[in-house]
Amino acid sequence: MSQSPFIRVYQRKSKSPWDDHSTVLLLADIDENDNNPRALQFTRYIYLHRDIKGQHLGISISKSLLEEHAEFDTQYLMGLEMMMLLLMYKDDISAFCELFTAEFQQIFGLPPSLYFDAAEQFWAEQIIEAEA
Repeated sequence: MSQSPFIRVYQRKSKSPWDDHSTVLLLADIDENDNNPRALQFTRYIYLHRDIKGQHLGISISKSLLEEHAEFDTQYLMGLEMMMLLLMYKDDISAFCELFTAEFQQIFGLPPSLYFDAAEQFWAEQIIEAEA
């Protein structure tokens, strides 16, 4: 059985600023030249970093996404910055995660479309409250 690119448990220490144990791939480019819908390229990506208990620590984004968003200082985002970026890419992330629906449901308890619809409302409320 081949390992899924969706969940990656570290074999060695990660470069992230967190004490993370694994990542969940939330967004990557689909290789249009390959007939396999799971053939991925990593020029634009978003990873969710988790600790050994599976708790969310933050996200990392590709350098190309960071270059598109001057409002962020680093590839590693947490809190409100993380929520803002996830809101910006919510539809793309949801569509990408549909490729891994079974794995996504095992982690988050809902299919991607339902999860991100609920998350969108929560994240927006958090950002509004913080700006008030």
